[in-house]
Amino acid sequence: MGHFKQKEQPIFSTRAHVFQIDPNTKKNWVPTSKHAVTVSYFYDSTRNVYRIISLDGSKAIINSTITPNMTFTKTSQKFGQWADSRANTVYGLGFSSEHHLSKFAEKFQEFKEAARLAKEKSQEKMELTSTPSQESAGGDLQSPLTPESINGTDDERTPDVTQNSEPRAEPTQNALPFSHRIFFLFYFSSAISKHWEAELATLKGNNAKLTAALLESTANVKQWKQQLAAYQEEAERLHKRVTELECVSSQANAVHTHKTELNQTIQELEETLKVKEEEIERLKQEIDNARELQEQRDSLTQKLQEVEIRNKDLEGQLSDLEQRLEKSQNEQEAFRNNLKTLLEILDGKIFELTELRDNLAKLLECS
Repeated sequence: MGHFKQKEQPIFSTRAHVFQIDPNTKKNWVPTSKHAVTVSYFYDSTRNVYRIISLDGSKAIINSTITPNMTFTKTSQKFGQWADSRANTVYGLGFSSEHHLSKFAEKFQEFKEAARLAKEKSQEKMELTSTPSQESAGGDLQSPLTPESINGTDDERTPDVTQNSEPRAEPTQNALPFSHRIFFLFYFSSAISKHWEAELATLKGNNAKLTAALLESTANVKQWKQQLAAYQEEAERLHKRVTELECVSSQANAVHTHKTELNQTIQELEETLKVKEEEIERLKQEIDNARELQEQRDSLTQKLQEVEIRNKDLEGQLSDLEQRLEKSQNEQEAFRNNLKTLLEILDGKIFELTELRDNLAKLLECS
């Protein structure tokens, strides 16, 4: 706990039973604490992030950084859960009362919003301090594009709870028929995957074009800066020339005419400088747009990877459902065979009773 105290300060604490999703089945909850433990929100002032931390003795059983994409879900009156893509797991908390669960959920939403605002401020600060192009000592150009790592989303599937002694998630009441659910899972995963693959291919093409335009624009900016410096030197030289002519020339009219021409030339150069400055501002804006498109491409790439992972999970679930269906059909077939055998035995017994009745009737008639 000493490590957390050095950088972070606890801002809210409660007690709950801690669970994690079974990494193999992705359905059952595995308890990570034998009893209720303290679960706290911490604020890291050095990195400006919020985290959920819980210790069982000296072992950290929860160490989850809150991101704007996370969602805390109440699955019952005393149980809640959230997915952490960085830790590649789903955490579950069982509380002693509904009030404690509601308070924890309110704090989660509050700190999630604070994390979102902190991220936006950090991005704005980076955009204000960044420059559209930089030149190295040897004159090489450095691209201003710096793709950022995107956090995982909170759209991961919420598993069912199978523990008997702890609070559990409530199952869906209005479930689709079995065959409809299989078709829906397969169709939905395929459609999402194709959609994001098309979006990614389009963004890759646009990114290649924008990268080429960015390099060309950066080279033009360097050239125009050199031209601007040359124009400024020429303007200063012309100003000095005008001053010298005014001092040494005895022909006032000729000097005045020459001065007028030089002033016109200076004015034209100043207008040219203004046009070039506007062009530089336009190129800066194009560079910023290219950076935003690069970030969108990285975000879509991350989402595609997450969709692929989700597809694999859905395929595993589909395979499990098919096995269960096959097992159920085998059990029904065995039951039918047993029932058929029982009916055959019953028919034999009925036939024997019939013969016995006939024999008894004959004996009565003979007597």
